[in-house]
Amino acid sequence: MRETAAAEPRPYHHGDLSRALIDAARRLLESEGPSALSLRAVAREAGVSPAAPYHHFKDKGELLEAVATEGWDMLNDSLSAARKSAHSVKDKLTALGVAYVVFARENPSLYRIMYDGSRNKEELPSHVHMEDDSAYCQVRDTLVEAGADPTDEIALELATTAAWCAAHGLAEMASFKQFDTLKTALGSEEAFLRGVFEHMKIFADDHGK
Repeated sequence: MRETAAAEPRPYHHGDLSRALIDAARRLLESEGPSALSLRAVAREAGVSPAAPYHHFKDKGELLEAVATEGWDMLNDSLSAARKSAHSVKDKLTALGVAYVVFARENPSLYRIMYDGSRNKEELPSHVHMEDDSAYCQVRDTLVEAGADPTDEIALELATTAAWCAAHGLAEMASFKQFDTLKTALGSEEAFLRGVFEHMKIFADDHGK
């Protein structure tokens, strides 16, 4: 385990303490896991006094909520980049799924915090569904672009939920060694992910594009 003692405190700019604490919390999450997180440990990692975090976060839960919010924003950005880089509507949908799984694999502790915090509240944060650039809305809007009827709200929400659950399920399963043979046969993990999504046929066949 790496040392987290602040022998050489990390400087932060005045007025940006909240940012420094969130960054420190993310570093601890990915290097040592959620169990290592405490306001004292985050303060030490950020190179500030033990009392400093309480100027921005009343407790560990509030800090984790801020970290989770940043995680959702990062996921939004990852999916947006994938959507923009795709060359066809069908490819956009597959690219969104691949980007989701890659994000989860590259940020495992952050990804877990995003969902653990939501489960504690029995619902996803409102901005995950409501904001136009959210990951959820990007999937929904791409389904409409692929031919889904935007006036059939129930069918559209079901299709979006199916796509989201498919990506979430693959993110949970893709690291198992049972899939190594397939990944080797297909040439890469990304090819494996694309192949799985394409075989699910959640998207294109029913929408006509």
